[in-house]
Amino acid sequence: MSRTTNDDTVSILTRGYDFGSSIWRRTRDVPMRLLGRDALLVRGTEGVALFYDDARIARHGAMPAIVQETLFGHGSVHSLDGAEHRHRKATFVDVAYEDRQVERLVPLLDREWHLELDAWIRGGRRTAYDAAVGAFGRASMRWAGLPGTAAAKTRWSARLAQIVDGFGVPYSPGFLLAGANRLWSDRHAQRLVEAVRAGALDAEGGTALHAWSWHRDAEGDLLPARLAGVELQNSIRPMIAVARLVAFAAKELHDRPEWRARVAAEASDRGTLVGGPLATMFAQEIRRTAPFVPMLPGWATTDVELDGETLRAGGRVVLDILGTDTEDRSWERPHAFDPERFRGVDDVESMPAFIPHGGAGVATGHRCPGEKLAVAGLTAAVAALSDPRVTVRSDGLDVNRRRLPTKPASGGRVGTVEARSRCPLH
Repeated sequence: MSRTTNDDTVSILTRGYDFGSSIWRRTRDVPMRLLGRDALLVRGTEGVALFYDDARIARHGAMPAIVQETLFGHGSVHSLDGAEHRHRKATFVDVAYEDRQVERLVPLLDREWHLELDAWIRGGRRTAYDAAVGAFGRASMRWAGLPGTAAAKTRWSARLAQIVDGFGVPYSPGFLLAGANRLWSDRHAQRLVEAVRAGALDAEGGTALHAWSWHRDAEGDLLPARLAGVELQNSIRPMIAVARLVAFAAKELHDRPEWRARVAAEASDRGTLVGGPLATMFAQEIRRTAPFVPMLPGWATTDVELDGETLRAGGRVVLDILGTDTEDRSWERPHAFDPERFRGVDDVESMPAFIPHGGAGVATGHRCPGEKLAVAGLTAAVAALSDPRVTVRSDGLDVNRRRLPTKPASGGRVGTVEARSRCPLH
């Protein structure tokens, strides 16, 4: 790769989710640079295979520190590689990925989304996003074995959601607030772990609270309580982050009344908000077209080559998540919103170009072990938003694609059908 004086770092802030497509169009003429280093943007099945090859790509230190420390927490699994990563990742797999863990969460999601739906029917004004933060937070905290009232869980959920909202805007007050909420959450989670270890708080076996309170590193030592608390949060915060996708689901359901009707009929026939095949297909298409972040960084530990481009060891390899999820070589009509493309697909992890929760294997790679939990939660939200007694309002559904992470501006305002048909003067 030839060197250039251009640096594309600022372009991430100015282009946001369109950064990858912009770079992809011009990199053969003008190579990419990030933070003063040569970089290579990769996408598609071959790009995913390269990015998750531990023999050639490392993750440690690749994420800018202000992002890593704010979003994931100091020393978290996201910053590890090799045997150390696999050892700690095994606990996440046991806590969040096993089918029994999904089965434990599903009825809690159904209960919480019925509560939010009932509130909307009674005239509640929470947006789809705010409702999802509360529903996902309460369900996942109860699932994780955390103590506290529903109100307390909702308040902590809001803090964790704000961390997700503010980590990518270091130029705004939201980033400072995210840092403050990170400090509060770290202290709170650390105290929970310390209480379990001291015998003052009971942690049920099989829960995230129990697992991280007693997790030992490869040398057999307990994690420091603060770090155990960080990983405890990393077991529940990704579920809360799915609230952003719920806002996108509200937008897409508003634009597709025929899908709302189909999902509503399915939920009525099944008698539950969770697990509907049509709602799941819709949720998967939301995940494909509205990923949480547009890209992920790594380091080349050896010289790498892809599609005729070469990057020397020490350069940055950037995986274009959005570009991969919408690449024309891997998807038919990639820019069309079509949930039917997921009909009959039971194992999305076998789709190498579908990486909204990362790629490669869950146990050995960096794919998020909470993916099945996220799909279950988003599916329930799609069903709740499709209920014929409520409607998604048209105002505020515009999306700022420069902001990282983003969502429809209003979060998806929800109202009752009766309220919309009522005369505005009475």
